[in-house]
Amino acid sequence: MRARIYQPAKTAMQSGTAKTHAWVLEYGQSSAREVDPLMGWTSSSDTQTQVRLRFETKEEALAYAKAKGIEVTVTEPHQRKPVIRPRGYGENFATDRKGAWTH
Repeated sequence: MRARIYQPAKTAMQSGTAKTHAWVLEYGQSSAREVDPLMGWTSSSDTQTQVRLRFETKEEALAYAKAKGIEVTVTEPHQRKPVIRPRGYGENFATDRKGAWTH
C-alpha cells in the first residue's frame, strides 16, 4: 500500500494560512475506478482513498507510517514569502497618525 505525506496548501477561498499547518497522510489509489453503466457515476472498490489522517508534525506521520508498514512519499511544502506591508491598510486607522487623512 502506498501513501503520501504532505502539508496542504491554502485554498483559493482563504486569504490566511489557517488549516495549513498540519501534515496529512493520504493513501494512494490501489484499484482502478469504474463507471457505473446505469447511472454513469464513477466508483471504486478501494475505500482507503477516502481516509485522510492529520498529524501535528511530519515526524509523527512518518512514525505512524513506519509502525503500520506503509510505503510513503513525503512532499515538502513550498514556503511562501509573508505578505506583511509595514503601515499598509491599517495606517488609515492608526492612533499615532502624524497628519490628517486625505485622498
